[in-house]
Amino acid sequence: MIKLRSAMVLPLVAALTAACSKTPEPTATSAPEAPATSKPAAPAEAAPAPKSAPASGQQAGGALAWDAPASFESAPNPNSMRKATYKIKRAAGDAEDAELSVSQAGGSVDANITRWAGQFSQKSDDSPKRTDLKAGDLKVTIVEVKGTFAGSGMPGMPASDPKPNYALLGAIVETPSGDPWFFKMTGPEKTVTGARADFDKLVNSLRVK
Repeated sequence: MIKLRSAMVLPLVAALTAACSKTPEPTATSAPEAPATSKPAAPAEAAPAPKSAPASGQQAGGALAWDAPASFESAPNPNSMRKATYKIKRAAGDAEDAELSVSQAGGSVDANITRWAGQFSQKSDDSPKRTDLKAGDLKVTIVEVKGTFAGSGMPGMPASDPKPNYALLGAIVETPSGDPWFFKMTGPEKTVTGARADFDKLVNSLRVK
């Protein structure tokens, strides 16, 4: 067996060792994909600005508001024409309470004064008495009638017996809508007269809603 010379063996071993220890080159790989990003959301549409309310006194229909005195007790409306009904407690010695009706209908102020006066079969010498005034921007006509009350004369209402010593205290209110409102108190004269101060407070509180 032929022996290799040491001078030849050592370089061969060194070459083999270097070849085995050499680190392999890394293989090329594709770059990682960037994470998908969502598109920015479209801005929400701005809500429409609310419409401004109409100026006071310009509402369609000209509906009224008022402050009822504590002495005026709210009662059910007897028919669909009534906007409100109040009972006024009778004064001492009177047999009945007074009633204040609130309604709206057509007709001129003069025609309605004549109609109210016609509900009395007999009237005092100063009836009907008329007073014109203003409640804020509203024109109001106050009507007073005294005598024997024969009834309202409304269609469908039962006839009532004549009631002497009765009084009517009413306010005809002209509104922007054109149709007047009626605040009509009827009852024993003493009771109606005693409620005059509270009636005037209600009239002075009248306003357009």
